[in-house]
Formats: sequence, C-alpha cells, structure tokens
Amino acid sequence: MSYVLASQLTKRFGDNTVFEKINFSIEKGEFITLLGPSGCGKSTLLRSLAGLNPIDGGEIHIENEDLTHTLPRDRGIGMVFQSYALFPNMTVAENIAFGLKMKKLSSVFIQSEVERVIELVELGGKEQQYPDQLSGGQRQRVALARALVVKPRILLLDEPLSALDAKIRKRLRQQIRSIQKELNLTTIFVTHDQEEAMIMSDRIFLMNQGEIVQKGTPEEIYTQPANEFVAGFMGHYNLVESHKAKQLFNIHTDNKVAIRPESIYVREAGRHYGSHISAPQIGIIKEHQVLGNVIRYRVAIDDCDLTVDLLNRSSERLLAAGQSLELLFNLNEIQPVSA
Repeated sequence: MSYVLASQLTKRFGDNTVFEKINFSIEKGEFITLLGPSGCGKSTLLRSLAGLNPIDGGEIHIENEDLTHTLPRDRGIGMVFQSYALFPNMTVAENIAFGLKMKKLSSVFIQSEVERVIELVELGGKEQQYPDQLSGGQRQRVALARALVVKPRILLLDEPLSALDAKIRKRLRQQIRSIQKELNLTTIFVTHDQEEAMIMSDRIFLMNQGEIVQKGTPEEIYTQPANEFVAGFMGHYNLVESHKAKQLFNIHTDNKVAIRPESIYVREAGRHYGSHISAPQIGIIKEHQVLGNVIRYRVAIDDCDLTVDLLNRSSERLLAAGQSLELLFNLNEIQPVSA
C-alpha cells in the first residue's frame, strides 16, 4: 500500500465545493508538488491533509493508518506556511524548540535536536535572535526547522517561498530539496510557479477548478499535456486550431494541437533536416523579447500567431520586426489535446 493514500476527498465551504472525490497516492520519500492557478483548491487540499480543514467526504491514510478524523497535532505532520507563523517574542532556538516542549521532552534532548536542525538549515549563530532581527529567507528557514525538529512523517509546504525575492527563492528551494532528499522525507509542496514545480518535484499534481487534471513527472507534464489547460499553463505552448494544423503540418484531427516554442526552428541554409521535420512555412516577425539566453519571437503565419524560442547566441541572431523567415516544425513534438 502507498505511504499516503487519499480516497474520494471532498471539501465544501457552505454551498461552494472546493474539490470533490479527489484520489491520489504518494510513495515514501517522494517530493510531490500541488501546482495550479490561484483559487484552484491546492492550499485547501494541503490543509485538509493536515487536518486544519476537516473534509466533508473521503478518507486519508498514512502508513496504513486512517487519519481522516485524527486531530492535527496527532497526525505526525509538519507544516510550513507562507507567512512563517513564528512567535515574535521567542528567539530562533525557542521557536524551533516549541513543538518538542509541547511533548514534554527532556531539556537535554530538546537542545540536542534544536542544534541538529539549526545546522541542517544553516542558521548557526542566529539562535538567540528574534524573528524581527532576521531576513525573510532566514525566517522561512526557522519555520522549516521548527517543522523538521519533530521528525514528521510528512512535511507540508504551503507556498513557503512566494513572499521572497528571486535570488533567495532559488537558494531556498535548492536547500529544501537537498534536506528533503537527505532525510528521505515525504513532502507535499504547494506553488503556482511552474518553474519551481519543474525544478523541485519528483511528481507534479496539476490542479484546476478543484480537480487534479494531470499527474506525472515534470518531464511528462511538460512534454505530454493532457488537455488544453495543461498545455496553456505549462510553459508557452502554441495551441493551433485543427483546420490550421491540417494546413501547416498535414495533421488531421478534430482537436487543437500543441507545440512548444522550442520545437519550432528557423530554417538554416545548407542544413539537412530529417523526415520528422515539416515542410517550411513563411512567417513574419511581429515582435521579440530577450529573456536572457532565449529570444522569444511572436511570428505570424497568415492569421496564426506563434511563439518561437531561439537560443540567444549573439546580437547577430536578433531578427527585426517585419522580417520574413522560414519556420520548420518538429512533427514528433506536435500532439492533439482535448478541450
């Protein structure tokens, strides 16, 4: 049996059904990301697993134990919130030790465990400081340490990095993933950031309007979108109408087709292309964006606008608006998607 098993989970607030009959399983040591737009139900689902939002239907099992109606404090779950939720009148060490003190453990043991996790989250030297003396990244590491010190069966992270600047986010997500792997800690992470989910996850559960619309590895979610929503949410897929797909790619389908911007090439003189590459199509550049190592073009083929990503190798590669070019499409990477 899976380490975590959720069956037919349903949650309502009054007449509003947040999610209904959700099912999933998680193996021990997996890092799962609940990904989706704001309001899709991902944070409510996380809080339901923690017992903070009692569910209206279904069951939650962890290690074969039915925790559906167990109190939050008795579930063996650690949770880290976006808002840190630290005690302002307690030092770093006291905040971290709080959960162990509630268990009435010995002071020697508590001190040893606090020292262990402070080293783990790299907060040495900050033990006697108060939350208002710390940076946002340091406060989030205190919150993480407080969750880890009680050795939870599952770690739940509710958008813990969203309030931090980009540099600190990158550093902390690497640190969280490293600690998770070191401890082999089953972790469920909530975010609306696709890049964050792709980098950190073993598997992604992509949610929309209270449903898990696709589960899979980051590569599976990105390269094999289950429907139009997934294709539109992950990256910058081009969604091409069925009649246009026939014209451009000679693909006969009743559905739209999805193609990634990096699967569209600009024809290079003298280069041989395999049979999986389409016949060239003339396009006109409408505009471009320089995104560091990638230049993103908006190119029109008749009435069809396409996003095309090319590597930014040098300034000579920059193509001007109004310029025509020949586009080639990797036919192996075009797929029909349902609505």
